[in-house]
Amino acid sequence: MMNNLSGIAASSGIAIGKAFLMAEPNLTVEKKKIAEIEQEITRFHEAITSSKQELQLIREQTANQMGEENAAIFDAHLLVLSDPELLQATEDKVRSDEVNAEFALQEISQTFVVMFEQMDNEYMRERAADIQDVTKRVLSKLLNIETSKISAIEEEVIIISNDLVPSDTAQLNRQFVKGFITDMGGRTSHSAIMARSMEIPAVVGTQNATAIIKSNDFLIIDGDSGEVFVNPTEDMIKAYEQKQLGLESQKRQLAELKDKKTVTLDGRQVEIASNIGTPQEVENVLANGGEGIGLYRTEFLYMERETMPTEEEQFQAYKQVLEKMGERPVVVRTLDIGGDKQLPYLSMPEEMNPFLGVRAIRLCLEEQEIFRTQLRALLRASCFGNLKIMFPMIATIEEFREAKKILLEEKKTLKLEGVSVSEEIEIGIMVETPSTAVLADQYAKEVDFFSIGTNDLIQYTMAADRMNERVSYLYQPYNPAILRLVKMVVDAAHAEGKWAGMCGEMAGDATAIPLLIGLGLDEFSMSAPSMLKARSQINQLSHHEMERFAEQALNMQTAEQVKQLVEEKLQV
Repeated sequence: MMNNLSGIAASSGIAIGKAFLMAEPNLTVEKKKIAEIEQEITRFHEAITSSKQELQLIREQTANQMGEENAAIFDAHLLVLSDPELLQATEDKVRSDEVNAEFALQEISQTFVVMFEQMDNEYMRERAADIQDVTKRVLSKLLNIETSKISAIEEEVIIISNDLVPSDTAQLNRQFVKGFITDMGGRTSHSAIMARSMEIPAVVGTQNATAIIKSNDFLIIDGDSGEVFVNPTEDMIKAYEQKQLGLESQKRQLAELKDKKTVTLDGRQVEIASNIGTPQEVENVLANGGEGIGLYRTEFLYMERETMPTEEEQFQAYKQVLEKMGERPVVVRTLDIGGDKQLPYLSMPEEMNPFLGVRAIRLCLEEQEIFRTQLRALLRASCFGNLKIMFPMIATIEEFREAKKILLEEKKTLKLEGVSVSEEIEIGIMVETPSTAVLADQYAKEVDFFSIGTNDLIQYTMAADRMNERVSYLYQPYNPAILRLVKMVVDAAHAEGKWAGMCGEMAGDATAIPLLIGLGLDEFSMSAPSMLKARSQINQLSHHEMERFAEQALNMQTAEQVKQLVEEKLQV
């Protein structure tokens, strides 16, 4: 009998095959009285050491196969295993209560989990999941229970699990794991992000997949719609096999566009670029026909570590990216920390609303030593490629002028030291606040380019926290208010002979792309797997037709009306 399930479309594509139900190991802990205390402490340390070795191996495999950005997740896990507070508190409990190590660890870790889960900050709440994942690993060692080896799967299956922690996802063998379905999770969970980078179809947050699906049930999962079909009919299987073949054929056709330009039917050329977080991702950008890097998120150099990156470390990372990209432009965003991203080694006062607090350029202007170190590293790397420097979260012209002044001071100092610095570096800003978009005509006289960060621009324009599910309906990229702000920025740039790009999610959105072409956007920066699809779409659009089309959208009242206009006229 066929059952239908639905969840969150986390990673696109179609997967067809039999279910592999991942059994949760029974890690039930009993409280036991211990006589040999030191022996118990030694047993605890052995479990920690063994867990560290395992995680280090997983981290190395992930870095080799999926890049440093995905591997950095395991740095957080390794930090938990070295956390003196957690380790010492567990040891103290074993000694004072004379209890077994597994009971002490579970009690102490649960205290930490509850504490982190209650924090207002999204980044800190995510640490609770890290602690749970690590605790399970150590408990399995202490209880001598073998956890299910996801890497040992040797037949084509679709994995069903309550949740897939990062260490599970990292070990998925793409040859055999055709997709996965979880009860928990969302589009921004670690496992969903990793699934997209591995291009494995995934549906998460179904709530009851593990209760409904049995091992060896036959499944179809649609990673684009979030639908799951359990024991479907023969006709449905044939229909989805055809759909799957169509997607594979489309992928092959898209691959032919790798070395082509991105040009509209009436000859307007734009640039398709990619957003990256680490130097290792450049290979994927080039493999997908990237014409540049529109956003290099440098904060990944600073995160998941215990100390600030040195100038030399940063220089090497920037140099590596610039050399690999050759003459192609590389837009590097200076440190964007604060809001949902914190640094464990940088003490920042707790704020009522960190998204409206000291973040990005505001933090850099306060912590000038950090800022100057980064700017020196960037300037030293500038001779190795086509570098453009971008300041994030600019809300006033004075902030831009101050940031540029510091940059020019460091450039002068380096030249006096005899260090070569490129004279061709463009200096631009991210447009993330409505104040900057409205005043774009004035900024355009001083900046070399704009890059519109739509994720934040939308949240600030609509006064809706993008992390808050209750107001998620207000995340409206097609809202005419947002489109008008984009038009202001693009028109202001063009009036001064400058260029305007976009590096938010909207840039790779198939519904938004025709509107953005019509509004005159010059550069579209997105995730690497989205680039060829965007190029294909743009190559089939007429810029002049899209201008008229965008004019209609600007005069509509709601986001839904705009979306319907695109769907009806262009069958997107």
